[in-house]
Amino acid sequence: MPRQRHQRKMLEPPHFKGYKPYGSSARGKPVVELLYEEYETLKWADYYGMNHHEACRHMGISRSTFARIYANARRKIARALVETREITTTPGDVVFEDDWYHCHDCHARFTLRQTRRKEYCPSCQSNDLESITK
Repeated sequence: MPRQRHQRKMLEPPHFKGYKPYGSSARGKPVVELLYEEYETLKWADYYGMNHHEACRHMGISRSTFARIYANARRKIARALVETREITTTPGDVVFEDDWYHCHDCHARFTLRQTRRKEYCPSCQSNDLESITK
């Protein structure tokens, strides 16, 4: 019987939905889907410069799982760059500490901790909101 799979911890979702190649036609090519947990491993290891042991503690996963996710993420990014493919982000097996919302009017991103009333944006008071972590 396989071990129980642990959800990967993330502080917040990526600030983008995807990337498209500039100056090249990516039409007709399959899109590269970067999972949220793959994005998170790139952020901890490459952006923050943490070693895998430190980074895996932040995500609540084992060192070997971190290394496997990280290798997949780098392979996907390399494929997208070399083959001029579009990259999109998709939720994977992650859990967030807070629920995140996106305001369609002012494009603010916020958590329930940042606002007193769930149904309004703390920036523009709009109620045109979308949950981005569910």
